[in-house]
Amino acid sequence: MTSIFTSDKITALRKLLEEAKLIVITSHRSPDGDSIGCSLGLYHFLKKQGYPVVVCHPDIAPGFLQWMPGIKDITLLEREPEIVKPLIADADLIFCLDYHHPSRTGKMEELLVNSNAAKVIIDHHRDPDKDFATLLFSDITSSSTSQLIYDLIESLEKTDLIDELSGTCIYTGIVTDTGSFRFSCTSARTHHIAGEIQKKGIHTWEIHENLFDANSLNRLKLVSYSLLEKLVIYPEYKTAFVWLTQEEEERFEVVKGDTEGIVNQVLSIQGIRLAGFFKESEQIVKISFRSKGEIPTNKLCSHHFEGGGHLNASGGKFVGKIEDAVKKFVTILPNFVEENKAQFE
Repeated sequence: MTSIFTSDKITALRKLLEEAKLIVITSHRSPDGDSIGCSLGLYHFLKKQGYPVVVCHPDIAPGFLQWMPGIKDITLLEREPEIVKPLIADADLIFCLDYHHPSRTGKMEELLVNSNAAKVIIDHHRDPDKDFATLLFSDITSSSTSQLIYDLIESLEKTDLIDELSGTCIYTGIVTDTGSFRFSCTSARTHHIAGEIQKKGIHTWEIHENLFDANSLNRLKLVSYSLLEKLVIYPEYKTAFVWLTQEEEERFEVVKGDTEGIVNQVLSIQGIRLAGFFKESEQIVKISFRSKGEIPTNKLCSHHFEGGGHLNASGGKFVGKIEDAVKKFVTILPNFVEENKAQFE
């Protein structure tokens, strides 16, 4: 088990849980499998013990996660601000899951900063906001925040309370953030936890089917179009990317989650070490990068695209037209490759 769950911190957390009259679980905007998995995993675990707990997220999860147990219990700031705002204001304890800084929650940031509740950050991203956290559990070597939730439950000596509901959510978060256990963040510990959770009666094959075998026809057409018509390859830099305009997204009736995974397919091209995906949305271009080996996508995003993330998986943004965002990337690419020459070889 990771060493971040020290006995003094666990004792402090137990006290916060025992004294809390309202516990709110939050996560970052634009949710993914890990943010939903860790939130609902912790939610089911605490709810089973009778704790007064709710989940409040900034916005809705993509369609491929809507099957997850308890997802309808999540209250969304974008839909029901009149409910979320008083919940956060009245909370005694707020869990901040899968984000290292309150700015990652978008419009929820101000509510969190102004809340007098104790804040417990559990996360695996770099450079956590230590001043914001009452208790900080941060481990950048962990595969996912969902894995850290299992570690937390184990530190509380309550793994016997993990059931099909919480186990399904935690397992889903691990699967999505590890790329089905194939990314370098996957450790022996990750596999051990997955095995222990499977003993709780979860149906792993159904989880994988729900995640990866439930594509809409429009999504398949979008992916095919992206790879056939919008794929750009720079073999001399071992780099490839796809870019989609807002008009193209409207043509394929793109809904939240439809573009998930396209950047990973680009990275799967033989010989490619760095992959990118550019998506236009009302003067904001959302950017995702993935890489192999030690190529630092987090530095690429933080230095040039107002973002950050993990070594091999990061995101950023560009204010302006998508053509200009792509042009900027192509311009900086040679220097980035040269600065990380050893990693590209």
